[in-house]
Order: sequence, then structure tokens, then C-alpha cells
Amino acid sequence: MIEIDTTYLVVLGFLLLAVVIALIRVIKGPTAPDRVVGLDTINTIVIVGMVIYGAAFRDVIYIDVAIVYALLSYISTLFIAKYLEGGEF
Repeated sequence: MIEIDTTYLVVLGFLLLAVVIALIRVIKGPTAPDRVVGLDTINTIVIVGMVIYGAAFRDVIYIDVAIVYALLSYISTLFIAKYLEGGEF
């Protein structure tokens, strides 16, 4: 069994708290751009969580998945911003 350092668990706990705070912004956000920024923040926190999880268990696959997820998150944020601006795809 792989033992995990408690530091990683503390960091993941703080990341979970940050996701909850960002989720409140997504739910209460008065405008659509506020909600988009909240979702982008949650995506970034999830990416950091994947990297921390991969480092904790010394498994590279989580870091590779985090890179792909970061690229998809970036592209989706661009499309949403373009849509909110009123532009065409």
C-alpha cells in the first residue's frame, strides 16, 4: 500500500475549500461573465488538484490528463467568452 504524506491531504483539503468558494460565485454570480470566471477558476483548481494527486501517488498519468484538461478548459473558456461577446463561431 502506498502511504501518502499528510501535506498532500492538507493541500487537497484547501483546494476543495477553494472549489466551494468558487461554486458559490457560480451560483450567486449576478452576471454571466461572473459565472464564467467562477467556472474557469474551478477548472484551474481541478487541474492543480490532479497535479497534486499525481505527485502524491507518484503517477505521471494524472499530470498528463491535467495537461489535456487544461488545454480543453482554455479552449472552452475562449468559446464561451466569444459567445458572451456576441461574436460568431
